[in-house]
Amino acid sequence: MYGTGGPVSFFDFFSLIPFRSKPMPKRFTERKLVIASHNAGKVREIGELLAPHGVDVVSAGDLGLDEPEETGTTFIANAVIKAEAAAKAANLPALADDSGLAVHALNGAPGIYSARWAGLERDFALAMQKVEDALEGHEDRSAHFACALALCWPDGHCETFEGRVDGTLVWPPRGDKGFGFDPVFQPIGHNLTF
Repeated sequence: MYGTGGPVSFFDFFSLIPFRSKPMPKRFTERKLVIASHNAGKVREIGELLAPHGVDVVSAGDLGLDEPEETGTTFIANAVIKAEAAAKAANLPALADDSGLAVHALNGAPGIYSARWAGLERDFALAMQKVEDALEGHEDRSAHFACALALCWPDGHCETFEGRVDGTLVWPPRGDKGFGFDPVFQPIGHNLTF
């Protein structure tokens, strides 16, 4: 992932998020983890983070696993759907995420549908324009990025984590190294967009 100020790792994003989680009754002690994603960049970044801890990662894409339909109504539910499917299919623990932009003046939209606002072609320039158009007449430009992580085992046990970064939407988009809604989202207390 790239921010407007240069490379930003997937997990640098999480350093801004105060995580909340229920107590973890099950610890991850295995040496192999499926990343329930077909995004090579995300898998590489997670792998680099976990390598010093002796954890080898493999992507759902490399295992030929199908991407399940995200039918959940929350970021957590969609992350669990992906992690459970990968864990059961691979018979290994699996980690999945689901994230998106929630615009307060739009009652939380695009929210869990963030990627869908970009259409089948994943055109986020179009998605950013749709958000800007929908904000016409609204003074409130506050928003937050939400991210949920689910770590599931083949036995069906899952641990979930959720975080958010609050900020403001800017227009026009700033920077050319981000992806998704990054170029229009400026975190509170920062001068650069994601």
